[in-house]
Order: sequence, then C-alpha cells, then structure tokens
Amino acid sequence: MPTATRTARRIKLRGGNLGPFLCWAVVFADIGTSIYYVPGILYGQVGSRAALFVSMTLVVFVLLTIKYAEVAWRYPEGGGVVTVASRALHPYAGLVGGLLIIVDYYLTAALSALSGVLYMGVVFPVLSVPAVSVAATIAAILILGGLNAVGIKESARVSAVFAVGAAVTQLVVVVLVAVSLGPSGIVHTFGQMTQGPRLGPITLVTGYAAAFLAFSGLESIAQIAPAMREPRRIVSYRAMAAVVLTMVITSPLLTLWSTTLLAPNADPNQFISLLGAHVAGPVVGYGVAIAGALLLILAANTAIIGSYHVFIALARMGFLPRILEHRNKWRHTPHWAIVAAVLVPVLVVVVAGPNTNLLGDLYAFGLLGAFVLTCFALDLVRWREASSRSPLQWIGYSIGVLTTIAVAIAFVTNLIAKPLATEFGGGLTLFGLAIGLYTYRRAQKRQPMVFPIPYQQGRASAWIHEVLRGKPAEILVLLPHDPEVAEIVIQHARHRAEGRRAVFLYRGRREHEAVELMEVSDPYLKDFHARDAFARVENLTRQWIPERRYVYIPGNLRREVIGDVWKEIHPHETVLADGDQDLLPPLAIERVRRHIEEGTVVLHLFTARPRLPVPGAGIERTA
Repeated sequence: MPTATRTARRIKLRGGNLGPFLCWAVVFADIGTSIYYVPGILYGQVGSRAALFVSMTLVVFVLLTIKYAEVAWRYPEGGGVVTVASRALHPYAGLVGGLLIIVDYYLTAALSALSGVLYMGVVFPVLSVPAVSVAATIAAILILGGLNAVGIKESARVSAVFAVGAAVTQLVVVVLVAVSLGPSGIVHTFGQMTQGPRLGPITLVTGYAAAFLAFSGLESIAQIAPAMREPRRIVSYRAMAAVVLTMVITSPLLTLWSTTLLAPNADPNQFISLLGAHVAGPVVGYGVAIAGALLLILAANTAIIGSYHVFIALARMGFLPRILEHRNKWRHTPHWAIVAAVLVPVLVVVVAGPNTNLLGDLYAFGLLGAFVLTCFALDLVRWREASSRSPLQWIGYSIGVLTTIAVAIAFVTNLIAKPLATEFGGGLTLFGLAIGLYTYRRAQKRQPMVFPIPYQQGRASAWIHEVLRGKPAEILVLLPHDPEVAEIVIQHARHRAEGRRAVFLYRGRREHEAVELMEVSDPYLKDFHARDAFARVENLTRQWIPERRYVYIPGNLRREVIGDVWKEIHPHETVLADGDQDLLPPLAIERVRRHIEEGTVVLHLFTARPRLPVPGAGIERTA
C-alpha cells in the first residue's frame, strides 16, 4: 500500500470556516439554478399547472432540508449519501449511493451548462441556434474541466457572489411582477393553476414526481460539511433555513408567473429572463439572463468538482481503480478523475442536443435515487440510536419516515413514467456497480479493506452501542503503529479472543492535508498505515474471531481519547504492547500478564467483569 511521503499540514478536521451565509451561498448556487430551466420543462408536461406541482413538492422539500442538514452535522467528513449509506447499511450501499450521485452530477453538469448557454442567447442570439448552443455547451464543459485540471476551482466566496447576484435578480423579478399585477392580478394568476380538466390520481402523482427537479442540488449541504464552521448542527440548520426561505419566495412564484403570463410561443429555455423583460423591459431581461447564465455555469462546475471527488472517495474505499486517485506532478490535480467527470456530460450533450426536456427527464433517476437512499439510511441510524423516545420525538421520527416514503413514491413513479431515465441512469449505475464489485473483490484477495467505526467528539448519541451492538466487549486490542510489533500483538489477541467478542482500536499517527471544497475528507481513507493495520488484523483473525469490531481514532485528536473509549467499552481484558499502557486512564486492574516474544513485551490487563455502557452516555458515533 503506498504511503504519502511529503509532510502534510495540520488542520482542524472538526471545523472549517464556512458560516451559515457561505453555506447558503454554496447550496443556493446549485439548487437556485433549477428555476431557470424547470418552469419550461414542466410547462411542456403540465402547462399552466406547473406551479401547482412545484408547490406540492415544496412541502416535501422542506422536510428533506431537515434530513440533509442532519446528515451534514452527523457526518462532518462529508460524502453525503456515500458516507451515510456505508455507515448505516453496508459499504456496498455506499457504492450504490456514490454511483447515483455521480449520475445526478453528470446530468447537472450537462443541463446547467446547456441552460446557461441558452440564457446567454438572450444577449447573444446566435447562441440560441441549436448547433451553436450544443457546441458552446461542450466547449463550456471542457473549459471547466480544464480549469479544474490546472487547479483553478471555485470557492465558497465565488459561489456567494454569483448566488447573491442571482438571488437578487430573481427577487427583483418577483417584486416587479407583483407590482405590475397588483393584488387582484396576483389572485387571478393563482386561480389559473386550477383551470383545465380535472386532475386524476396518475396525473397528480406523475406531476408531483416530475416537480422534484425544481429542488435538485439539495445534497450540496452534505458535501461541504468538512468546511462548515462549528457548531455544525446550528450552522447547517441556519443555512438550510435560509435556502428554504429563498426557494419558497422565488420558485413557486416565478414558475407560476412564467407559465401563465408569457406568450404561448415564448422560448421555455429563457422563461425567467423573458418574464423580467415582460414586466420591466429588456434591460432587466438582460440582467436576469446574465446572472442566471453565470450561476448555471457555476453549478455545472460544482457538479464536475463533486463528481470527481466522489470518484476519488470510491477509489479510496477500494471500489474503483486507484488510477482515479492519482494526481499529476504538474498541478497536483486528479486528472483522470476529472476526465471521468467531464467525459460523460459531454457525450450526453452530444446525444441529447439542445433538448432541456430530455435532459430533465434523464435527471430523475440519480436525483431521486440518492434522495431515497439517504433518507432511508438516516431513518435507520435514528432508529438504532434511540433507546427510548418521548412522544414528541416519536412524532419527529415518524415525519422523517413519511418524508422517505414521499420521496420513494416519486422515485418509483419516475422509474415507470420516464423509462429513458431509468435505462440511462440504471445502466450507468449497473455498469459502475459491476466495475466496483469486480475491483473490490480483486483488491480483497491482495489486502482486505476494513471499514472501521470512526470516533468523533461532541455528539450526543449512542456511538458506543453501535460499536458493541448491544453486547459487552470481552477483549479490547490496542494496535501499535509498528507493523512488526502489531503483528505480535494481533497473534496474542487472536489466541485470547478465539470465539469471543473483540474490539480492535487504532489511533492514526499522521496529520492530514487541508481538504478541498466538496472533498470527502474521511481521515481513515487517507491513512494508509491504519488501513494496513486493520487489513492485517482481518487477515489473521477472521477465521478465529467471528465477532470483531474496528474503531479508528484520527491522529489529530488528543491521545486521551483512547482512555475515553476504554472507559466506555470497559473490556474484561485489554491486549496491548508494553509502553502503550500510558494511553489508558488510571484503572483498577485485577491482574497483569506479560508475554515476551521476539523481544516484544505484550501485556494482558484484566479488569472487572464487562458491563454495557449507560444508553446515550459518553462516546458517540458518526453513523
């Protein structure tokens, strides 16, 4: 296993510098772009009732923001659906989640770049010509890929500038239209949503499912968790509250008025700009078009960044070829992962052409699939953590489950109603799954990949119960950093723990590099020494110790954390190398056994009989 040779810079893994405003900016720079193309797409499907379905879906969107804010503070290493699915279900579920979000990112890059070019067509009409718009979109995606390859990436502050500009222009259009219509006109436009033939159950469900496109980009809050300022719980909820407020004001109203006030022959790819020009003249229309185009191009870049970071995370987990993780010596950027993130969106644009309706349909699979998997995994985590709930907590949990069901209904509906999206997204997912499983199984033959439970401070949940799974740990093994000494300790632990329950603990020794925006910054995935130590344990003990658990403590945390973990696990026997006992707190030891092998002294510390920790006390788990 290769190791990093250059000295890494010490950083805080438990807190970044993004407050609620910058977090709002990053999320809105992604989710706020939907309003530029969703009204036109929905208008082609449901006509003037587009705003009705957006309003229906808005209710579920608000509930989804609560769950995604929780994902952000529960999993500060980022990764979103990859991390929560891996921890709550199985690493294979994390692979599926990663593939779903990659499909989502692919379509985001293609659709956002194309929509940005089409909106610039308001200012430069030549860009509205189909062949020119396709060529310009491909060029934009390739340029964005090139900028990432040379190391020029977006920052949260850049997102803030574009997000504020777009939000201001959207709000200006809302105010101008409201003033132009007056109270009676506003009421009249609301009445137009209900005009037409009666909606049947199938139409209601399909329209509701299609309107989820208006809120794509929600997963960004989970991807930027590593850069979020402490306390993450407060920051994430405040940021998402701001996102909800912005979307509630803009999305339903702009959808309503752009689908009811414009002429039937208006270009649906430029609805918001044309709406601004309709009520306030061409200058406002140009301003909306430019602000929207810039935000859409930024969203395409965000999708490319998110995509190649997911590729790197899956490669580090052992599911994709390690070549995706390689960085060039010129700019130290992951060029192969960037190529993989750019190639498919370019091919999608080539095949689909300037057809935003088709791209919007293809979007459904990855977007809703990632939503469903994230919600279900989070429900599972909540269920496992609560030993008892008050009636109010049961209500909150039930609302979360209903949110999952509501999103699952939309996902299943789109699987049936949009077969092309199912074929495209499902095909890419199955292809990626085949590569992932093949790569993983092949790597397992050389060195098994172990996914330990990471320790993190400052949480109020039953982390230790996830480690023990309701059973006391009979043996705790502290793995030393020296590989030769570790092997001796493992051999002794194997004989002592045969047929019993054991927990293997490793504290990282390396400091970790500063993380990039949207990077999955799980320190374990970068700690090759820890991965090698756990792989050695797995090789030597899997036939002897059926119930084994792995705990990883990041190296930047204080040494006393090991003692905190020991107090909570309270094993009957602790196996460690001589010299490591100072990592443990002062304890009452019944007896000590020393074994010397090849000059290494292995200690067996025996304490009182094991006990289960008090529910909800002490150490907490991330997943």
